Amino acid sequence: MKPWPYPRWIAHRGAGKLAPENTMAAFRLGASHGYRMFECDAKLSADGVAFLLHDATLERTTNGAGIAGEQPWRELARLDAGGWHSRAYAGEPVPTLENLMRFCRAGGYFLDLEIKPTPGVERHTGEVVAREAARCFADAAVPPFLTSFRPEALAGAQASAPHLPRGLLLDTLWNGWFDVARQLDCAAIVCNHALWDEAVVAQVHGAGMRCLSYTVNDEWAAARLIALGTDGIVTDRVDLFSPAD
Repeated sequence: MKPWPYPRWIAHRGAGKLAPENTMAAFRLGASHGYRMFECDAKLSADGVAFLLHDATLERTTNGAGIAGEQPWRELARLDAGGWHSRAYAGEPVPTLENLMRFCRAGGYFLDLEIKPTPGVERHTGEVVAREAARCFADAAVPPFLTSFRPEALAGAQASAPHLPRGLLLDTLWNGWFDVARQLDCAAIVCNHALWDEAVVAQVHGAGMRCLSYTVNDEWAAARLIALGTDGIVTDRVDLFSPAD
């Protein structure tokens, strides 16, 4: 089994739904609930700046419009990424990946970094994000954990920073997923939590990889995953689950 120095509980996009996702306000709020590991989504601006955003487009979580990765950072940096959530967070900016990594380094937090590329630049995004993560965490005892639904992005990360652990994200058990994960030398599989059963857990653990789940917001689902012997749980409910459990 590959080394796994990370905690079981991971705060989804900072603080789940309690604050505007993928903003520094969300990560600070998650930390205030005792969480030590955060999941985030990173992509590249048109001029190559790595920043945090889940969607390909800007409309849902900012006051901008259009495809995020087609805009330069100077335009993205002006957006309001908090007002959509609530008035209390109006004016919260879109953070760069470096902002979040510095926060994690300063606080001793762990990072589950999802590479969320704009279509067409999957491998390049993986290369850049991994290179920046390796640089920022060069002297850290525990490196960030890089994940993606896109094997091409993970291949780019593997080429750029092979020492950083990788995880393949799955929303279905598509044909060939297991072989792809082994080819990419993944440290973990990160599944929609409903996909795990005893057989799949045994298959993944038997190959030396860890079993992680997203996005787990109900106590019964968390109890099932713990009973199955899985290794990590990504949750929105930082107000419900104690990260000390």
